[in-house]
Amino acid sequence: MYYEPREFCDVSVLKGKTLVSIDNDDSMITFKTTYGEEYQMYHDQDCCESVYVDDIAGDLPDLIGSEILMAEEVDGTSPADFDDTCYDSYTWTFYKFATIKGYVDIRWFGHSNGYYSESVHFVKMKPQRDTFKAKG
Repeated sequence: MYYEPREFCDVSVLKGKTLVSIDNDDSMITFKTTYGEEYQMYHDQDCCESVYVDDIAGDLPDLIGSEILMAEEVDGTSPADFDDTCYDSYTWTFYKFATIKGYVDIRWFGHSNGYYSESVHFVKMKPQRDTFKAKG
């Protein structure tokens, strides 16, 4: 399905919904709900910065088929073994999810020279409507 502009939203919009699938390619995570909605978590890469999924604690399949009871974004703190002297600027962002089957924490890490965004986007994809008219 082809999508038109996205609607930026808070990850908490997933609370109360049931997911039918989650696709993860480490640069984008796609969530699909029983209502046919599609949400994406990603970062638009630019030069001089990098943002990616650093770690997933828990099993993503635990989020499928049961109501999402918790969905929140939290600013993260660096892991104890993290060497911050290697980066001019960095950001840890955590996404916490829960269903009756379990908890999942998705940890994103972003670093840059300090002039670029290190944030993660969460968007609802909007199906594109046909805008052309048939000849007749």
